[in-house]
Amino acid sequence: MMKESVVVQGKCGGSVLRAVCWPVALAAAAAAGAELAGTALLATAAWLLARAAQQPGLAALSVAIVAVRACALLRGTLRYAERLTGHRAALQALARLRERVYAALVPLAPGGLPGWRRAQLLHRMVTDTEAVQDLVVRCLVPAAGAALAGGLGLVVLAALSPASVPPLLVALLGTGLVLPACAGRQRRRSAPADDTAVAVTATDLLDGAAEFAAYSAEPVALAAATAAHTDRADRERTEARVAGLLAAVGIALQGLATAAATVLAAPAGGPAVAVVALTTLVALEPSLALPVAARRFVDARAALRRVHAVLAAPAPVAEPAAPLPVPAGSVELTIRDLWVRHADDRAPALAGVSVDVRPGSRLVVTGPSGSGKSTLLAALRRFVAPAAGEIRLDGAPIDAYAGADVRRLIGGVGEEAYLFDTTLAANLRLGDPAATDDQLRAVLHRVGLGERFTGGLDAELGQDGSALSGGERQRVLLARALLADPQILLLDEPTEGLPATDADRLLRDLLAATAGRTTILVSHDPAALAHADQVLDLGAAAAGRDRVSRWCRGAAS
Repeated sequence: MMKESVVVQGKCGGSVLRAVCWPVALAAAAAAGAELAGTALLATAAWLLARAAQQPGLAALSVAIVAVRACALLRGTLRYAERLTGHRAALQALARLRERVYAALVPLAPGGLPGWRRAQLLHRMVTDTEAVQDLVVRCLVPAAGAALAGGLGLVVLAALSPASVPPLLVALLGTGLVLPACAGRQRRRSAPADDTAVAVTATDLLDGAAEFAAYSAEPVALAAATAAHTDRADRERTEARVAGLLAAVGIALQGLATAAATVLAAPAGGPAVAVVALTTLVALEPSLALPVAARRFVDARAALRRVHAVLAAPAPVAEPAAPLPVPAGSVELTIRDLWVRHADDRAPALAGVSVDVRPGSRLVVTGPSGSGKSTLLAALRRFVAPAAGEIRLDGAPIDAYAGADVRRLIGGVGEEAYLFDTTLAANLRLGDPAATDDQLRAVLHRVGLGERFTGGLDAELGQDGSALSGGERQRVLLARALLADPQILLLDEPTEGLPATDADRLLRDLLAATAGRTTILVSHDPAALAHADQVLDLGAAAAGRDRVSRWCRGAAS
């Protein structure tokens, strides 16, 4: 975990900000230039007004008139440049951080994610990562501008009226250090370590609405959501009161410092008094925003700590230091005495499994619930690490290959396969982003969906395929897996939950679509067993039978 500022030591925030340090520096320089132009504008304007009151000749005022116009134009230009550069840097940092978070989540699934709720991970991916944007736009750039404006103000007052410097210095210390420190301390005391209770309860209400209604549990769920919302509302009200009080104190310090500096500048006389008064106001104005920046900094640091926890989570399977290149062409899969444990104090999920899968053959995996069928597929995709035994691809240990390479070589339709709330084409192209429309139509024909979608490839599928029937959903998932073209295709219970007639039809199309491809199919369907080259029964050992049976395709039909 980060002990100091995330800008310096945050593994997630620091490295991301270092990648955009030059745009951030340019934005800070533009902000400082805008403050300098603003200070020069008001100081020159004050001198011009005071001098004009003495009715000198126009030649005596011409330089000041031009300077006022130039400073006004320069201030607006630099402010625009600061916003443009600062937001660009912030968005670049945000994109980099989100990419890193997504990349970190991939090897954690499914074995490394039990510690987080779905809503918590969504909060990390969306809300918490936006903290790096706040860190740039609402913390670093305003702080740099306030520091420069205050420093320039002190320089101007020292040149015109040294006696006026102490009031401005005291006010700068109060508005730039003391008030932000108070704001940050209050925020640290009131903000929870994980502010996702509202998101979690809202997600539970949406996802579990049917179950809550079926079991008359709506009052309990609504009470939990109300409690989370009430807690956040109470904290926000307290924060608003504190923010208002600090803002009032800051304005009071600004007013007192301006009055004191003006009185102390009286011996200088003439235009200098007006310049001192306005310069004091302008020098303190940026620092009045620092208490808000301090609260955002505390929030950003806490959010980036939470993101760092995701990035620092150890992957269930370690990556090789020098991964082997993936084998080309057909691949032979060998599993020898494979054991997998999800925890040291739990019974093994897989115990002593051995099987050989030849290129082009079909292995059907069966067994009772909890016998380790899904665990076997997870081990093949390097989502979980074996406790003992080994898996080999063409004779080389599977852990000698990079996890991403293994998942491109061994892929398919898992138990938690998901369809996104977008078009059919967009969902299919997850398997092959370069696939043409003709290729998409061809693979839909292969899985029996050639004439199904009246909207064609632009048909909307709904959230997780809600616009589809169960069989159609499985066919779309199979089509996507075929587009990815893995050497070894994994299919986890593709007909589960379907009516018998739909299951039989889907299984026939599935067997036809995967003919000649190395396939590992998890299924209890007797029709699937009849078309297997081998059957691996993970429950056979407990019943005293051989785990692996060799079948001749079609022998049992």
